[in-house]
Amino acid sequence: MLSKEFFENNTLDVARNLIGKVLVRKYRGRAIEGVITETEAYMGHNDKASHASRGRTQRTEIMFGEAGHVYVYLIYGMYYCLNIVTEAKDYPSAVLIRGVVSSGINLNGPGKVARYFHIDKKINTLPLGKESGLWVENGKSAALIKINRGARVGVDYAGWWAKRNWRFYLKK
Repeated sequence: MLSKEFFENNTLDVARNLIGKVLVRKYRGRAIEGVITETEAYMGHNDKASHASRGRTQRTEIMFGEAGHVYVYLIYGMYYCLNIVTEAKDYPSAVLIRGVVSSGINLNGPGKVARYFHIDKKINTLPLGKESGLWVENGKSAALIKINRGARVGVDYAGWWAKRNWRFYLKK
């Protein structure tokens, strides 16, 4: 299981280094596992693509919290998205898990990932680990695999911030 210290690092480094790691969800007595293939970084008060750019709210309070905690939110009223809080307390940052491969199934999109891993608001704000039933384990080192970078997806409203190459994905 990756330590809290792993997530206390720079968000871009965490997002890149999560590629190739294994997402694990203990749900109803069974373990669901998959290799993380795509992530996106959201960091700081000024990142207009980040929910935290609007300041501290009940929804975003978790992003201002301790690294290694889970931030789950709902988009389009139907899809949950899994984020892991990064960096130092009071510096709002998180990594969105956008893609995972599990048992040969390519879960390409944060809504598909959350649905497959049974992730919903019940685990929002919990730390990664046994309490939440969700954690990340070592897999392949990011240094041993080919990783591409690109612009973030679905945040065109953020202008220049949307064009930042803060999305990381496994090169095919």
